[in-house]
Amino acid sequence: MTSVLNTSGIRPDIRFVVQANSVDAHLFDVQLHIARPAAQQLLSLPVWIPGSYLVREFSKNLQGLRAVQNEQTVAVQQLSKNQWEITCNADFACVVSYQVCAYDTSVRTAWLDRRRGFFNGTSLCLRVHGQEERPHALELLGSPATEAWQVATGLKPAQVDANGFGLYQASHYDELVDCPVEMGRFWRGSFEAGGVPHEFVVAGAAPSFDGERLLADTKKICEAEIAFWHADGSQPPMDRYVFMLNVVDDNYGGLEHCNSTALICGRRDLPRKGEAKAGEGYNTLLGLISHEYFHTWNVKRLRPAELARYDYEQENYTELLWFFEGFTSYYDDLFLRRAGLLDNSQYLKLVTRTINQVLQTPGRLLQSVAEASFDAWVKYYRQDENTANHTVSYYTKGSLVALCLDLALRANGTSSLDDVMRGLWRKSEGGPISEADVLAVVNEVGNPDIAGQLQTWVHSTGDLPLRELLATHGIKSKAEPAQLAQKLGLRVQENHSVQIKTVLRGGAAEQAGMMAADEWLAVDVNGQRWRISKLDDVLLYAAGADQLTAWVARDQQILQLTLNLGGLLAKAASEDADSASPISNLGLEISDKAAAERWLTGIAA
Repeated sequence: MTSVLNTSGIRPDIRFVVQANSVDAHLFDVQLHIARPAAQQLLSLPVWIPGSYLVREFSKNLQGLRAVQNEQTVAVQQLSKNQWEITCNADFACVVSYQVCAYDTSVRTAWLDRRRGFFNGTSLCLRVHGQEERPHALELLGSPATEAWQVATGLKPAQVDANGFGLYQASHYDELVDCPVEMGRFWRGSFEAGGVPHEFVVAGAAPSFDGERLLADTKKICEAEIAFWHADGSQPPMDRYVFMLNVVDDNYGGLEHCNSTALICGRRDLPRKGEAKAGEGYNTLLGLISHEYFHTWNVKRLRPAELARYDYEQENYTELLWFFEGFTSYYDDLFLRRAGLLDNSQYLKLVTRTINQVLQTPGRLLQSVAEASFDAWVKYYRQDENTANHTVSYYTKGSLVALCLDLALRANGTSSLDDVMRGLWRKSEGGPISEADVLAVVNEVGNPDIAGQLQTWVHSTGDLPLRELLATHGIKSKAEPAQLAQKLGLRVQENHSVQIKTVLRGGAAEQAGMMAADEWLAVDVNGQRWRISKLDDVLLYAAGADQLTAWVARDQQILQLTLNLGGLLAKAASEDADSASPISNLGLEISDKAAAERWLTGIAA
């Protein structure tokens, strides 16, 4: 690979050259130019990407690494799964060449085919140990395969062509790998929010895609969040911002960066031209946009003290993901309401869904959200058939902790969670914080009792006082009947038969001996055997029965399991939300419109 640029005035110590030649082989060609290598230069590839707490072993995709000085091959020794040592002459520049296979369609790694290229620096860019703080550059070279492609990235351009290929600069390694790169033929739009230019690129959209609506709605979200964080008139922390959305048949997710975000959504979730009212999928996409944009402040700048400097070699543990992910999850949909993109009814429906997700998770009684945060590396990102029984999501329960804290502060009459977030931003100057900092600011804007309550909510496994706090803000809670799957203690997938995905702790299904991965084929009630293709068929054939025989397939064997119902199928949940019995489903409705409006629109307490 030969640079086509005149880089005489730009001489970074570390420069990566990336070219997509072998798109059908899904291979990126990478060269690392080290101007002043150490005599025994250590290189490594990160094992994880900040914002996604799982060791992903990116080095598994790296191949063919070799090093050259003065056109002579020099010795390379691999020291571990992700580390290499180059034996160099420190007086001469060193060029390290390798390829990275890019098969991952997610926002976390790298992808390359004939239509599109995408990568995060943590997947492609080796870390030059001892030189991480020196200026870095990324040079993107075109190829015959990418002739009609464009480039989008949050990196600062130094010398690029009209399509964006060329040289980009970064102050250090952390900045380089925090700016993903999108390449291909994509839709592009822009707007300004809070005085900051924003760009939105969308790859893979259908012809019906309404880009102008997406831009207008995203601008409302950005303006609302900038106004929230900078109510004092201070300037946003980024000079520009880039949204990169990859549209596929069916997927969902996002990953935050300091001045950009990588997103993925289903094609049917995009707004469509001529469509008067967008569906729930589009609202979900807007919530994702809101979530990742809020991270610009809360996790990329405000961040756990333990992650003040990333250790790319191993897990970075913190108990604070309930705050950084959970509180962000509280604000993401709330900002859709504040920006006028949801009405009260739509917003409360989303809150109700989150509450019920937590209530229907037995693991909430075993694991606190602080413990869930610490265990993210081995539990949240490695979910299996037992996950719901022994862990709780720091996203969902963390968002409910934020809801309770906001309502408790508002009920106290002097402040809100908004004041806590802005207080933390000022206190830390947009930098690392600890749990003690959070409690101190809650104490400052609220009172010691509320700070103590927050500590209990975070470190205990008790249920949160949701009903009581919602009632003080004009929201009535009502218990609703459990669905059949909840009554039986199951989570299933229905596709011509009933496939059991999770057996919840303590339920009738567990007591019958059902297991995840069983296929429930039929029921036998009073000597009559019936084939079932969906779970509701059980109600059709066994309503009112105290017992039935379930025929399930497990490892190609057909088993008979006795399912004791005890009238379970005929019972309905109490409508009294204040009853002492456990409630697995909760519905919300507004009982005091003025009180609810003050909370939902963000009016100061």
